[in-house]
Amino acid sequence: MIRRYVQLLFVAFLISTLSAGETTDDRLRIATTTSLYDTGLLNALESRFEEEYGIEVDIISGGTGFALEQGRRGDVDLLLVHDKEREREFIADGYGTERRCFAYNYFYIVGPAEDPAGIKGRNASEAFRRIAEAGEKNPNVQFVSRGDNSGTHARERLLWKSAGIEPAGRWYLESGQGMGATLIMADEKSAYTLTDMSTYMAFAGNLSLVPLVTESDELLNVYAAIPVSASEHLDLADRFVEFLVSREGQEIIAGYGKDIYGRALFYPAAGHCMEIGCNATECPGEMVSVFG
Repeated sequence: MIRRYVQLLFVAFLISTLSAGETTDDRLRIATTTSLYDTGLLNALESRFEEEYGIEVDIISGGTGFALEQGRRGDVDLLLVHDKEREREFIADGYGTERRCFAYNYFYIVGPAEDPAGIKGRNASEAFRRIAEAGEKNPNVQFVSRGDNSGTHARERLLWKSAGIEPAGRWYLESGQGMGATLIMADEKSAYTLTDMSTYMAFAGNLSLVPLVTESDELLNVYAAIPVSASEHLDLADRFVEFLVSREGQEIIAGYGKDIYGRALFYPAAGHCMEIGCNATECPGEMVSVFG
């Protein structure tokens, strides 16, 4: 909670500073989705980058929708996000220079261990349909949505559409917050929710919710970096992107979390680019074979 409070204060400070027309000199400004920040991976990458290149980095965390809006306003230099459709639209509209895939993991549908909607073993869209049907009949079945236009919220909306469901009613709740806060709210209500795998693993020790649907094609979650066209520090943004997709950056991603959770929280894109749906431009040839 304290970390979240500090994070919000920092966002308010940075936005007010930029709004006042002040510059950030040679500091790189990154807007990121919450999962990269809340898990600590971005801090690990940032620390190594700053140490190696001597470039200070400022980070704003607030979900993919928030990050894209910061990019459209030209308030940041680089986006780290996870919603392919909106990312490609952002670039097509001239706001971003390129999309570079650098990591992936999976979304999980988590819920109470007793699984009152009976979703375990189902595919993601079938699980969502069962949650909606059970929620209409059973007051103990609820679903908590991010409801914040984030990448996770966008994937949730796609899954409801695939299930043929327009979610509404007593059983459908919205947190309007980041992934960690949404998991805590769902846990307090013994409700189902959609989460990225890494944030769930980072919070799992304080949750009673368990993963019930995992790692299907519908749940693939790809992270991409997009330098902002209007940035005055494109050279710094490009340097950070090259660091992310370098052998060193990919090895940090591949190892992050193993010492605490027994497995990595994210998978490096290198060696998996085609299977995670990134094209040759988004995943240059040398990156395809780094770990391949």
